[in-house]
Formats: sequence, structure tokens, C-alpha cells
Amino acid sequence: MPEMPEVQGLADFLDGRITGVRIVRATVANIAALKTYDPPIEALREASVTGVSRHGKFIDIATDAGHLVFHLAKAGWLRWYDTLPSTIIRPGRTPIALRVALSDGSGFDLTEAGTKKSLAVYVVRAPEDVPGIARLGPDPLDPAFTRDVFTGLLAGKRTQIKGCLRDQAVIAGIGNAYSDEILHAARMSPYALAAGLGPDDVDRLYAAMIETLTDAVATASGKPPADLKDAKRRGMRVHARRGEACPVCGDTVRSVFFADRSLEYCPTCQTGGKPLADRRLSRLLK
Repeated sequence: MPEMPEVQGLADFLDGRITGVRIVRATVANIAALKTYDPPIEALREASVTGVSRHGKFIDIATDAGHLVFHLAKAGWLRWYDTLPSTIIRPGRTPIALRVALSDGSGFDLTEAGTKKSLAVYVVRAPEDVPGIARLGPDPLDPAFTRDVFTGLLAGKRTQIKGCLRDQAVIAGIGNAYSDEILHAARMSPYALAAGLGPDDVDRLYAAMIETLTDAVATASGKPPADLKDAKRRGMRVHARRGEACPVCGDTVRSVFFADRSLEYCPTCQTGGKPLADRRLSRLLK
């Protein structure tokens, strides 16, 4: 799933290429992906792009006729073309959910792999009209997101810190992969309770979060969409590296499996050497 660094990379890429360009047409190939009807998507025809920004994991293409907002979900991606193909999109026979043609001949597709379709497209008058954006917590790379703000968000939460970091209503933009990386950098168990963290724990976690995300955004900066996924994989130290050696201590990276995802961690660095039980057992091995 694209997370904040990759989404920021995509937003920066688009902002540098389509700001000031007109949208010639926006063609929906998967009608289930379009979540709004007022304004209609046809309202974007001949609209000029005024800028592209990010809200959590949402990309917001602002135009003089409204906002085209999309969320790539778990298996979505953006495919850019300097010269948009002239092939006709046939709904139901393509992974393409949306095609946007631009006045300079360029354009992009939003694609989604797999059978579970979650990619979402919105045409709205303001980004806050998208329910997912309206519910977002603060952005961790916003200068206003201080250590004290972070402490306040964690206070009283009797939930595991892994889930807290992934909760978009608490902190915007962090998903499964970067929460693994942040917790590894902070030397913290994903099962630690947010409300039980002491001041030193919070300091360590806050510093790890800011450093991990800042580095990842810098890595994504300037890369075209086709290169962002590989750059993300290369930057991972524990996520999706089950069975490999931890780059810090050399212990074997392990996984905990859930119904539709897994988490990765290093026992030596994060859990005092104790392996975590599969979450289907819902307990820590003693």
C-alpha cells in the first residue's frame, strides 16, 4: 500500500508536471471507484490544474472547477505517460480505474491490481468534503506536530502502539510498512500499549517517527512513479524482510500474520529476545 512518503512523491511529481495544464477528459473505467456524483466528473473537462497536494494518503489535484481527489488503497497505483496512449479503455477488462488526459498530450491512469477493489476517486468542491480527509489526524511532518502534541494523542489510549500509529484518525499517512520501520528504529514492541509508554519511550518513538518519515520522503522526492515502489522496498529494514538478518543486531527478522497482512519485527531489538505469537493466538509467548 502506498503510504505518506510515496504519496508525497506522487503529489510532488504531478505538481511539477500538470500545474497550469488543462484536463481534456477524465474517463472512469471502474464506476465503483467513483464515490461522488456532485459535481459530476464531467465538470473537470477543460479545467486548469492549479496545484497538487497530499492529505494523509490522499492526493488532491486542485483545479479551477473543483478538486479531483484519489486514494490508492492497498493495490492501487498511478501510471504516468508523457504521451497518453490512444487505446480505448474497455470497462471490466482492464486494471485501469480512471484515465486522465491532459492538454499537452500527457496523462495518467489510476490502476488497481487484484480482485478486491478499494481504490477511491472523488470530485469535490473542497478536499474536506471527502469523508476520509475530514477524519484525518495531524500530519506527522507538519512543523506543528510537536512532541507534546504526540504525547497528547497517545494519552489514555489502551491500544497497541502499532495500531495507534496506523490509525489515520490519530496520525495521518502512516501505514503497515512504515509503522514497522518506526517501531524497529525506536526499539519498541508493536504490542506495547500507547498509554503505558513512559516519557523516554515517547521521546524515542517520536524521534524515530520523524527521522524515518523524513528520510523516506527525501528518498521518494524527485522519483517518477515507476521508480517509487522499488525505492520503498530498498529502504525497508524489517518490513517484508522476514527471515533476513536485522541490519542492527543480526537477529532474524520475524513476522506476525493477520488475516490480510503481516507485521515484521526484530526480537532482539524490540521484544527483549522473545518471539511474538501469531496474532491469531492474541498473546505474547512466555
